[in-house]
Amino acid sequence: MGSKAKLELIASMVIFGTIGIFVRYIPLPSSFIAVVRGFVGALFVLLFLFLKKSSPDKKAIRNNLWMLVLSGAFIGINWILLFEAYHYTTVATATLCYYMQPIFVILASPFLLKERLTAKKVLCVVVALLGMVFVSGVIQTGIPSFSEARGILFGLGAALLYASVVLMNFKITDISAYDKTFMQLGTGAVVLLPYVLLTQDMGAVYSAFTPFVLAMLLFVGIIHTGVAYALYFASMKDLKAQTIAIFSYIDPIVAILLSALLLKENMGLYGVIGAVLVLGSTFVSELSEKEKG
Repeated sequence: MGSKAKLELIASMVIFGTIGIFVRYIPLPSSFIAVVRGFVGALFVLLFLFLKKSSPDKKAIRNNLWMLVLSGAFIGINWILLFEAYHYTTVATATLCYYMQPIFVILASPFLLKERLTAKKVLCVVVALLGMVFVSGVIQTGIPSFSEARGILFGLGAALLYASVVLMNFKITDISAYDKTFMQLGTGAVVLLPYVLLTQDMGAVYSAFTPFVLAMLLFVGIIHTGVAYALYFASMKDLKAQTIAIFSYIDPIVAILLSALLLKENMGLYGVIGAVLVLGSTFVSELSEKEKG
């Protein structure tokens, strides 16, 4: 059972790590991609529950409704910022910026979760921030270009929002992981839909549709959202939190490797150093936290 769960977890992390490659080839606004991903992913999770002969727990959803809606909206906006980051900077840089999320959680936890900020956590924060300096290219080339800076800021904004979702999930109680995922994906899409309709020229969006674009959208919604989340949550019941923490770092490693192999994005020596510092610091911090738990 443990081996099967590990394979499910590895598969979900590999899938998550490839999303940047696919988004790069979808010539549609990031907000529209996010809405489609939310709706398709939510429908897939609902289908998954149906096949398991289960159904959403209406009482649990009702008891956590406003937090589910708020966190779902944050997830949707987080996707928009991350997808925008992919368009303005490399997939590798955007992914590393996104992996500042654990650092933001660490900084907020003393205030929101009443957790003690230890010396090890402070050191991890400092090392991760130093890593971001290397990733940004400031040391090598000076201030990054406007486009590159926008990509970095979008990536960090996505990380900040996802950190907020992680913190909010501590307040969402007595609800299954599948119900939570269905609600967060679905409400995120519903909340974002009016924004998309008001800010995007839907005629231009529809004119960009081709069979290839439609296939890519469905792939991102079904595989990168529905299947990946289903595999992830299925693995959690048979694995220790520490194991999940370790395997979660497959995601950014896959993203960085694929960006180099498929998109020919060269990180350079400073980028590699920054990647090691960011991923290493967040890994050490998260792993030490799981060991205590």
